[in-house]
Amino acid sequence: MLRPRIAPHQLGHQHQPLDGDELGVLCWNTQKLTLTPHFHLCLAGLMARFPTNLLLLQEAKLALNERLLEGWSYAVSPNIQTPAHLFGVLTAGRCAFDGIQPLLSRSRELRFATHKSQILTRHPLGGNAELLVANIHAINFVPHGRFHGEMEQLKRELLRHRGPLIVAGDFNVWSRQRWRYLLEFCRAMGLRQAVMADGHYIKHYLRQPLDFIFYRELQLRSATAIDTDVVSDHNPIYARFSL
Repeated sequence: MLRPRIAPHQLGHQHQPLDGDELGVLCWNTQKLTLTPHFHLCLAGLMARFPTNLLLLQEAKLALNERLLEGWSYAVSPNIQTPAHLFGVLTAGRCAFDGIQPLLSRSRELRFATHKSQILTRHPLGGNAELLVANIHAINFVPHGRFHGEMEQLKRELLRHRGPLIVAGDFNVWSRQRWRYLLEFCRAMGLRQAVMADGHYIKHYLRQPLDFIFYRELQLRSATAIDTDVVSDHNPIYARFSL
C-alpha cells in the first residue's frame, strides 16, 4: 500500500455553470463497492428517480485505467492508493469545476493506520457567484480532541469562502460530544441542516446519524434518505435546492 499523493483525478468533460433553476445533490458512503455491477445498476435507478447535478461519494473505489462515470466531470481525493486502484472521496458533477482542493487528515485512524480524505470543489453559478462544495469523510477511531482538530482545519478553509456553500458526507458523529461539536461547526459558518424525510434510513451508530447535508445561501426544496437495501451499509441521502 502506497502513501496517497494528494492530487485530484484529472477532470473529464467540460460543462456549463450551474445556471438552471434547481440543484440536486446525492451523497453516499459506498463502502468501496463502486466497481460492482450492483452499484452501477442501483446508481442508474437513483439518477432516474432523483435528478442529480452533484454526486458526492465517500469510500469510492476507482480503477486507475477506467472511468467511473462517463459524461461527468469529477475529482477524487484519495487516502489509499494501490498499483491498480484509488480509494477516497469523489465529487462528480454535470457542471463546470472552477477549482479543486483535496485535503488529507493530519492524523491516522488508529484502527487502520490510514488518513482520511476530503475534497473542496468550486462551481460557477449565474453572474459572479460561486458555489463551494465540501465532500467530507470525517476521521474515526481517534480521540475526540483529534477529531475536533481535524474539523477545525476544515473550518478554517471553509471560512475563507463568501457565498453559497454545501457541506456533506459521513461525519462520524457517533457520540454526543462529536455531535455537539458538529453543531458548533455549522453555526460558525451559518450552515443549515437538510432534514431528511425517511430519516430512519440514514446510517446510525450508537443511535446517532452519521450522514448529513448542510447548506448556506440556497433554498431547500426537499430532502430524503433512500433505502437501497444491500449496496452499502450506508444509504444515500439526497437534497434538492433552488438556485
